[in-house]
Amino acid sequence: MTDLSTTWLGLKLRNPMVVSSSSLTGSLDKLKAVEAAGAGAVVLKSIFEEQLLVEAEKMDETLSAGAGFQEATTSFFADIPMDYGPEEYLKLISDAKKSLKIPVVASINCVSRGAWSEYSKKIESAGADALELNLYFVPTDPMRTGADIEKVYLDVVRDVRSHTRLPISVKLHPFLTSIPHMVGKIAEAGANGVTLFNRFYQPNFDVEKLEIVNTLQLSRPEDALLPLRWIAILYGRVKVDFAATSGIHDGRGAVKMVLAGASVTQVASVIFKYKVAHIGQMLRDFEGWMKEKGYGSVADFRGLLSQKSNPDPAAFERAQYIKTLVGHD
Repeated sequence: MTDLSTTWLGLKLRNPMVVSSSSLTGSLDKLKAVEAAGAGAVVLKSIFEEQLLVEAEKMDETLSAGAGFQEATTSFFADIPMDYGPEEYLKLISDAKKSLKIPVVASINCVSRGAWSEYSKKIESAGADALELNLYFVPTDPMRTGADIEKVYLDVVRDVRSHTRLPISVKLHPFLTSIPHMVGKIAEAGANGVTLFNRFYQPNFDVEKLEIVNTLQLSRPEDALLPLRWIAILYGRVKVDFAATSGIHDGRGAVKMVLAGASVTQVASVIFKYKVAHIGQMLRDFEGWMKEKGYGSVADFRGLLSQKSNPDPAAFERAQYIKTLVGHD
């Protein structure tokens, strides 16, 4: 019998298919639907650091002391419609844990340390199985160095780690000077895992109305190549669990991420496109590949094509880049 189970952040999952933080995981009914469709775990829709600061009435104090990164004000953020506030979010966690059998991972979208990190204790008390820190910040100050920004990220991880015993996964973006160094430092700061990679919101322009347009682009299968490469490079070199996200649209795409070294694959865009029933199709394709290749468990092939295991480690580095371009007409 084929064993699809995996371990992520110390949690036992029935399979590696995790529905990532999005509106797909923002209500109890939707959570029940993705569990019924076969998901191995869920990451709840994020609550934003700004929401927690507004609730604590400490927005100005924390932004100035934490990093000075944002020019947002309490009144501006208060005008943005939200499905729930801090107390409602805790209730969602509690209700989900009572109703679901699969692991429930809470998510905080954050950018600085501060008063909000105390909230992680409440997330733990509400019953969450783990916590994903979605570190989302667009640096715009030419005077601020990469080291300054990385320090703020690490301070967030250390601060949250000091407030909770929950397993922590840090969701990173790829725009770092040294991804391997940063992942290693995040592990040292107390994270149990990393999720690669966050996809940044990209503003667009309406050239007729001369306005900035808010657009959300769903991922494409080719987007998976970026996390695939870096998970394959880092697997076995940094002691964290890897969650792959972005561009995973079918069962074989998920297989590739496990071959690179991922413990789980997070999906959202493809579910928006094909609805929750697609999770079952992805699992069937995933299991079908395992049977075809003769693998009895996910652990049998995890990291098989990572740089550490690959007989041609240069395939992930500059040599392959040159070889590909030279051979392309």
